[in-house]
Amino acid sequence: MSKFIRVAVLVILGIIWLIPAYLLVVNAMKDPLTFTSKESWLPTDFHLFQNFADAFALSGLGDSIVSTVLYAVLSPAIAVVIGAAAGFAIVALRIRHGFLWFVVIFGGTVFPLQMVLLPLFDAYSRTGLFDTRVGMVLIDSVISIPFSAFVMRNFFTGVAHNVFEAAVLDGATTWRIFTRMYLPMASSALVAIFILQATFVWNDLLLGLTLSQSDDIRPIITTLSGMQSTYGGAQMSVVLAAALLVSLPTVVLFLCTQRFFAKGLALGQY
Repeated sequence: MSKFIRVAVLVILGIIWLIPAYLLVVNAMKDPLTFTSKESWLPTDFHLFQNFADAFALSGLGDSIVSTVLYAVLSPAIAVVIGAAAGFAIVALRIRHGFLWFVVIFGGTVFPLQMVLLPLFDAYSRTGLFDTRVGMVLIDSVISIPFSAFVMRNFFTGVAHNVFEAAVLDGATTWRIFTRMYLPMASSALVAIFILQATFVWNDLLLGLTLSQSDDIRPIITTLSGMQSTYGGAQMSVVLAAALLVSLPTVVLFLCTQRFFAKGLALGQY
């Protein structure tokens, strides 16, 4: 009986959780000419693919998708490698003042991002990084590194130091130990970090609004936000169709990598 109750509660919570997604799909299928502000609970039209085409035609969504894919792949990859290297240096190499270095790296997450937006915008404007792909990749990588270093430090703490010492005695170099032993052991954690950071970069709005302005540079969420403005020129059903299209990549990414993600959350299982 208790198992039945648990299953029933989970089903009810799942349905409640999926209601907004259902409303998004139903209203994204509406004909823009007959769209009203009142939401529809039952599908009345099927203009979804036409709304997709209109979203691409009206807003430069295609250029933003290409740029955002670049940011969401390259920045988390850089952060994962640097974070893993930092965790390896602190735990395995036992560098001097290792915990202090960890505090310095992770200290970047103490202050809200909004506090550094103004000096960040000023620095980007002075150095020519404003409204460039290099600038967006750079800031997304920097923001993702502290969390990556935090997770990898915790993960490598669970690896016995005897593994490193035995490899050294066998004549392996530090680089070989890191790339051939520690990184393969941490593959699940690395994938989990990559998924989380890629989702964060894909859904970023604040940095895109502050540090970019061109359609081919702006992240996808920033472009989507512009479609809803007074000057966006897009009907609400087209905006909802664009929102549905934008949300699909992160869902597909999670579904394709959920096995690695689940293992990565249980740090220490490798």
